[in-house]
Amino acid sequence: MLFVAVFCSVLTFANVQDPDATGTGKKDDVNGTVLDAEHKKPLKDVSITAVLSSKKEMVVFTDEDGNYVFDELKPGVYKFVFEKTGYRKITKEKIVVKTDEAFLLKVEMIEEEDIDLMPSPFHF
Repeated sequence: MLFVAVFCSVLTFANVQDPDATGTGKKDDVNGTVLDAEHKKPLKDVSITAVLSSKKEMVVFTDEDGNYVFDELKPGVYKFVFEKTGYRKITKEKIVVKTDEAFLLKVEMIEEEDIDLMPSPFHF
């Protein structure tokens, strides 16, 4: 079960040295795509928060195609938090952002299961 969760939560995680390889042509970017793990469809309106030294630096949202871009983040070691209602939160830690390098981070989010927490009729 843990293997499936880890496998489904991260599709690709690569440091891209050539800024043109990301398609944006810009350096100092962190960008990528967020997909639904089960259906492999892009997820719109996913909130992605970049945190540097326990301080929220920037928040962006995915577009209709599940794409997002952080422009010109300060160099440092970041934590990125991916959140969307109805999906499990994903946190990626220790992501190193360097000057003059682009970083590609693609993730797949898993839907939360609806669990009805009803008290048992035998619970007193």
